[in-house]
Amino acid sequence: MSFPLLTVTAALPAVGAIATAAVPAAKRTAAKWLALLFSLATLVLAITVLVRFDPDGDRYQLTESHAWIADFGVRYELGVDGIAVALIALTALLIPFIILAGWHDADPLETGSKRWRPTQGFFALILAVEAMVILSFEATDVFLFYIFFEAMLIPMYFLIGGFGDRAHEHGEKAAATQRSYAAVKFLLYNLVGGLIMLAAVIGLYVVAGNFSLTEIAEARANGSLDMATSTERWLFLGFFFAFAVKAPLWPLHTWLPNAMQESTAPVAVLITAVVDKVGTFAMLRFCLQLFPEASKWATPAILVLALISIIYGALLAVGQRDIKRLIAYASISHFGFIIMGIFAMTSQGQSGATLYMVNHGISTAALMLVAGFLISRRGSRLIADYGGVQKVAPVLAGTFLIGGLATLSLPGLAPFVSEFLVLVGTFARYPVIGIIATFGIVLAALYTLVLYQRTMTGPVKPEVAAMPDLRVRELVVVAPLVVLLIFLGVYPKPVTDIVNPAVKQTMSDVQKKDPQPEVEAAK
Repeated sequence: MSFPLLTVTAALPAVGAIATAAVPAAKRTAAKWLALLFSLATLVLAITVLVRFDPDGDRYQLTESHAWIADFGVRYELGVDGIAVALIALTALLIPFIILAGWHDADPLETGSKRWRPTQGFFALILAVEAMVILSFEATDVFLFYIFFEAMLIPMYFLIGGFGDRAHEHGEKAAATQRSYAAVKFLLYNLVGGLIMLAAVIGLYVVAGNFSLTEIAEARANGSLDMATSTERWLFLGFFFAFAVKAPLWPLHTWLPNAMQESTAPVAVLITAVVDKVGTFAMLRFCLQLFPEASKWATPAILVLALISIIYGALLAVGQRDIKRLIAYASISHFGFIIMGIFAMTSQGQSGATLYMVNHGISTAALMLVAGFLISRRGSRLIADYGGVQKVAPVLAGTFLIGGLATLSLPGLAPFVSEFLVLVGTFARYPVIGIIATFGIVLAALYTLVLYQRTMTGPVKPEVAAMPDLRVRELVVVAPLVVLLIFLGVYPKPVTDIVNPAVKQTMSDVQKKDPQPEVEAAK
């Protein structure tokens, strides 16, 4: 029996969550170090998965399959393709930085205060989310995926509602109210999506007789499972609705700005750079593979929704007064690009979308975490409360600029390559959609540069005159992300080599080929 690498990779952060939560209340620092060590050990295992994966091998590798609920055809089945491997590596990479960035976020509210904050719980919840996200990327049993797709909402609810941002212009009482509202809104939106998906999961079982992704996809491909057109479309819509809420896609996006605004910066990164990727990943793994004909049927409508997300998110980002809300709306715009690339039904578009998931995770983490360091120093999220920061904290301002330039997809930084591939892939099949989507790039430049100008340049405001620059712990968080943004911007091949074979197989699932150019290249 081979070593269950995928199970151990997902189980290790779960064990870490239990161990961290069990640390005595007085040992806050020990709990932090324990959580960090478990996250680093998980990263080592994720790298092992990455090294052992063969892009030219079988579609699903390192597979595990065990009977679970035999009477209902539910199995404990795991397996990874190139897309899952890349996103597991991204998740495991970001969690140690999230823990380091949030090192003091669950400390007592005041020095010597009796107002207790459960530090151990904060870091345990982060590790619990990591375990559930990794298992969601690994699951090839639809029911198993559904369980962890929904279960991750519970720790996220407590992270948003119980450990919110302390920077609030109306005081702690108002902040607590807003945190509760954001947490409940997050939970309700995602629960509704999950309930609709549950109905579709049950419907899929009625039609297929089991929950195995590989068996159902194989039966669809060889014709032994023939779904009625209307049945396939209804099942597709049930799955897609849940994934569109998680992603999030307009008009199901409204929970995200509230959740990111009221969360601490590390938790905001956990939401948009880690958890939300499960939604776009599931569109590729489940919607396209299980329901290829329905996916093609729904493509025009989904592309329109994705286009609205791109322009709408960017326009609202331009007008934001709150730094975190601006980054949240920018992420909605970026998720629009990802979903557009997925449903452009071209290899360039889907490769770009997968690469965008990775690059967006890194760039958003860099920008949001530096923004969190900035906000913690000033105690305000409002853009108008800043000015001249680059003169007193040049390293902080410089890293903030790099994160912002990555957000607007500056050539030479990682998101540019992925955004370019998405636009090229979309234009090849849907030129009008591709042309309109390019306006999102212009708007991204506007909201990013205006944000930097208003916070970092100009006269130094008295409130920021004594602002310290980045400390060693903060540099340890930001520097590797900046290096990755530059490295993948110049040389994205390590990621594309892993994901491209999986993309080709997904294109084969939906029986789509890339459009041929109208003019042949000169020989």
